[in-house]
Amino acid sequence: MLIDGIIPLLKPSGLTSHDCVARLRKLLGTKKVGHTGTLDPAVTGVLPICINRATKVAEYMSDYNKTYEAVVSLGSSTTTEDQTGEIIETTPVGELSKSEINAVLKEFVGDLTQVPPMYSAVKVNGKKLYEYARAGETVERPSRKVHIHSIHLLSQITRDESGSVTFKVRVSCSKGTYIRTLAVDIGKRLGLPAHMASLVRVQSGPFNIEDSISFEELEDAVKNDTLTSHLLPIEKALKIFPSVTVSAQEEKLVLNGSVLQETEYLSNPRTAVYNEQGECLAIYKPHPTRPGWVKPEKVIKI
Repeated sequence: MLIDGIIPLLKPSGLTSHDCVARLRKLLGTKKVGHTGTLDPAVTGVLPICINRATKVAEYMSDYNKTYEAVVSLGSSTTTEDQTGEIIETTPVGELSKSEINAVLKEFVGDLTQVPPMYSAVKVNGKKLYEYARAGETVERPSRKVHIHSIHLLSQITRDESGSVTFKVRVSCSKGTYIRTLAVDIGKRLGLPAHMASLVRVQSGPFNIEDSISFEELEDAVKNDTLTSHLLPIEKALKIFPSVTVSAQEEKLVLNGSVLQETEYLSNPRTAVYNEQGECLAIYKPHPTRPGWVKPEKVIKI
């Protein structure tokens, strides 16, 4: 049986996103499997995985806003900006109050300019930054604009035997945001070296950690032939777009990739076009050379 849909995977620690895809290809017996945004090996949480026809919408899912829960550690910085790197600086941490930390967190809400960590997959001159870092080289890193929608303190401020201070935050942000860089920058505002001690992605667009499924649960589902109960429809992934429903006659035109006349419902940068049965047929966008018309960017239902 050919399966289509999206699995909100509960990614475990220790696997790359590519590792997760490879494991699912083997488990599901299909090559058409794709993830929707890289998570570092040490990071856990929601990783939506597209199966077969759903791979057509993976590129749109990469643009989702994300929500994370991170532990910020003050008093030491690392080569990788997270707990996996070598400590490069330590400083004693004095007394800190919740009000002091909350005041600093508020400063980060809104547009931010970030410089990606050297240990990251961002490419410079065709080579990933972590490849330069592992070779002991440093290169100029391009800054990027990101947006922090909200950031909240979730925990008490704790101090361990070494004198390090930690606290947990919940961050909702745009795609491309480096939470470990955010942790380092929070430390800088407090006048302290810092790194990200742990990270969990709790939401990716419409997919939440509460609805995610582990590899163990997926293996049981395959064994018991109940996998389809865990597959979410492609339409769930496209809720981010304005939508329009077309008639059965118009459906044929859409499936043939026809150019359509623009209406108030088809004037958005992208519009999801559905049939009367609630199935997404295609994603339409304004025609680049014919004002007043729209063309399919991608036909989904073939």
